Amino acid sequence: MHVQLQHVAIARPPGSDAAARAFYDELLGLTEIAPPPSLQTLGVLWYQIGASSELHIFVEEPLGQDRSGRHFCLAVEDVEALRLHLIESGISVVGDVPIPDRPRYFVRDPFGNLIELTTVKS
Repeated sequence: MHVQLQHVAIARPPGSDAAARAFYDELLGLTEIAPPPSLQTLGVLWYQIGASSELHIFVEEPLGQDRSGRHFCLAVEDVEALRLHLIESGISVVGDVPIPDRPRYFVRDPFGNLIELTTVKS
């Protein structure tokens, strides 16, 4: 059986379309795609990640500040360049326990979701 990740779904508060697009489109450079017509009235934002994965950001009232280690990871071509870009944009970037051939950093999106950023070198 072949299994691959199809999508990750995370929450954002009502009225946060502009903040979500500023972070995911402009800072991370993801490509927004249209959700299916049956979901368009729900305010969900969909992003293409690579050839076959997606990020779905749905609207939900905040449930409190989540400080757990739950996260998703985006592999990018040059994590150091992205780290500098995020810092210059005022985003807090935190290092973590090193993994050989996978430099990595963590950021939180404007809604508190934890994201790991890495470059896989081998």
